[in-house]
Amino acid sequence: MGAEQMADDADQGAELAVRDTAVRGAAGTGRGGDGTSATKQPPAPPRPLDAIDQDILRILQTDGRASIRSVAERVHVSRANAYARINRLIDDGVIRGFSARIDHERAGQGASAYITLKIVQNSWRTVREQLEELPGATHIALVSGDFDVLLLVHAPDNRSLRELVLTRLQSIPEVLSTRTLLVFEETDLGPGTATGPTL
Repeated sequence: MGAEQMADDADQGAELAVRDTAVRGAAGTGRGGDGTSATKQPPAPPRPLDAIDQDILRILQTDGRASIRSVAERVHVSRANAYARINRLIDDGVIRGFSARIDHERAGQGASAYITLKIVQNSWRTVREQLEELPGATHIALVSGDFDVLLLVHAPDNRSLRELVLTRLQSIPEVLSTRTLLVFEETDLGPGTATGPTL
């Protein structure tokens, strides 16, 4: 099967499912394709991105459902070229996944908060694993300054948020203290909403 035919098949198929499977495969599950254990390889150094790669990233950030055909037309390359470039960006770990941007309030998560945490020194990896399991956690960052970790969470209401902080967070042994900053209003500045030249 030629590269052009592969691009056509990708256009006609369920592209989101195909791409997401490719992303999961690139991320690695610690097992080979035959189900056997695979040795985890250190990530290769990132390859430089040219202007076309950057344009493709901007398009997919704005619309993760854009078809290969649409991306190819907008960056003025063949579908086979666009297909190969997107796969390379996935394989290199530049594209980590495709997801929907959610209005959390309309999705029934009307309470949001940034939570700062002070943690035991050298416990970041242990704490991060536990924070990743929290319901409604959408962003976790290790930072410098007066606290160690910044966590963004979304919850159905203030009672659920309070339960998450007082019961779940403060029960983590490595968490020394927390501070909760309620979000009254937020604006998503993703490529789809930011002002500036359009593609």
